[in-house]
Amino acid sequence: TEKGVKLTEKKAFNIGLFQCIAMIPGISRSMATIVGGMAQKMTRKDAAEFSFFLAVPTMFAATGYKVVKLFLNGETRALTNNIPALVIGNITAFIVALLAIRFFIGYVTKYGFKTFGYYRIIVGGIILVMFAAGYNLKIV
Repeated sequence: TEKGVKLTEKKAFNIGLFQCIAMIPGISRSMATIVGGMAQKMTRKDAAEFSFFLAVPTMFAATGYKVVKLFLNGETRALTNNIPALVIGNITAFIVALLAIRFFIGYVTKYGFKTFGYYRIIVGGIILVMFAAGYNLKIV
């Protein structure tokens, strides 16, 4: 890392424990792991990079789970009929994710996390107002 802080297996495990906090609805997985990295004395940049690297196995596991679930439910047609779309979609998502990560890490390195904190507070406030006003906020 930039500070010379060595990322040991114990520190990586501790960051993974922070990732578990994201199972609480409304908690950002990436922010939980970034905070976990900073709690392990990593720089903002290093914590953000590690958080995104940590997302890779998480995303593969989630995708694998959905694929297995489709097969177990006998819904193989949904996969086999759409293989070209799935491949193109995954490649596009990968490229866009790389660009977004590059932008995010550059932004965080230069400006910190304050803007994202304000964003979360504002969006949370809007959601609370909508909920209080009786909007159906259920996501299928």
